[in-house]
Amino acid sequence: MDTEKHTITMLVENEPGVTARVSGLFASRGYNIETICGAPTANPDMSRITITTNTTPDQMEQIMKQVRRLVNVIKVRDMTGDDAVRREMALICVKAMASHRSEIQRIVENFRARIVDTGLNHYIIEVTGRLEKIEALMRLLEPMGIKKVARSGMLALYREPG
Repeated sequence: MDTEKHTITMLVENEPGVTARVSGLFASRGYNIETICGAPTANPDMSRITITTNTTPDQMEQIMKQVRRLVNVIKVRDMTGDDAVRREMALICVKAMASHRSEIQRIVENFRARIVDTGLNHYIIEVTGRLEKIEALMRLLEPMGIKKVARSGMLALYREPG
């Protein structure tokens, strides 16, 4: 069966070890986590964990069942469809020689990204958006020389009605 990328989000109790139990479940079943992001919510007693993974539909069904059984998990949703807003943030450190600075600035502006740090020979660029946007920006910056990249992992929320 073909695999496809899925985004799973879960509300969990904000307690030590919950993220380890969730990621341990994936590891013990042989499911790969591409990205994982966990952070507190507006309610200090809960956190949201968002995971992206490539799985078959049958594996996805099993993942959802198994995650729901974990003690500290309050709610689990598959955020793969069009009803969700999905975004990622990346910090990209790129070589910025004098001959390339104006081109890098133009590219950054076209992607609605921003330069957050400037050095004699580098820029650090912050970009937020869909996975495809971040990868397209990185492809355009690659010829200048990407020195390092840090990515947040996927975040997702369902759209509110109306």
